[in-house]
Amino acid sequence: MNATATVVPPAPTTPPVPPARVTKPKSIEELLATVSASRLNTFHSCRLKFYFNYVAGLPRAKSGAQHIGSTVHFTLKLWNLARWRKQTIPDGWLREQFNTFWTDDQEGAIAWDAGEQDESKAKACALLDTYFQQSPIPANEPAEGVEVSVEADLRSTKLIGIIDLVRSGGRIVEFKTTGQTPNPEKAEHIHELQCSCYAVMYREATGQTETGVELHSLVKLKTPKLVVSAERQKPNSYQLFIHLRIKTRRFLAHHT
Repeated sequence: MNATATVVPPAPTTPPVPPARVTKPKSIEELLATVSASRLNTFHSCRLKFYFNYVAGLPRAKSGAQHIGSTVHFTLKLWNLARWRKQTIPDGWLREQFNTFWTDDQEGAIAWDAGEQDESKAKACALLDTYFQQSPIPANEPAEGVEVSVEADLRSTKLIGIIDLVRSGGRIVEFKTTGQTPNPEKAEHIHELQCSCYAVMYREATGQTETGVELHSLVKLKTPKLVVSAERQKPNSYQLFIHLRIKTRRFLAHHT
């Protein structure tokens, strides 16, 4: 798999019956020590889901759609790391890494229906080929960072996260896979909290203001497509800090 070659999925396999994934329950102290964009989003969208996922740590079955997303994300990370380091990607290397991750990351945790795994794997390959062909990022554009672990002190707690890609000039990129074409009018509202978190952490880490946030959404259609939603630059640091403080204050107040 590379930017010019088409990925050919390997022969079908039949995995064993999977066990459910078990998430270790978190104590109130652990939940209050750090927060992330995903945890805050879950808390504000569905308190019951938050409780099941983070507090009770109930077993969860990994879905095929989640596996497609994690495999695509992993492969794009390798691709961007090679570009960032100005390394030449050997022919077939990305495909090998893709195949290895697809098998190893399942850990027997997905209950595939007959033929579903082959179809899902081909779909993941098609999404990647689409991105390699349609990526809006110039091949010679240097990146500021790939898979960057960042954090920010919100006084009452610590905000943590990982930014997928920081383009030249401080433009934050988040990769997503989705089954529906994103609505540009709703995208900014839906992802406002996540983009705000990234903006705060980027500013904390660099001392600079980001030039914007891009959502690169790969849509799982019969003919896959790439949709790039450009978020406008977030407000000044004080306004952004207050916005996140309000969100986290509600989260903290619920657990104290």
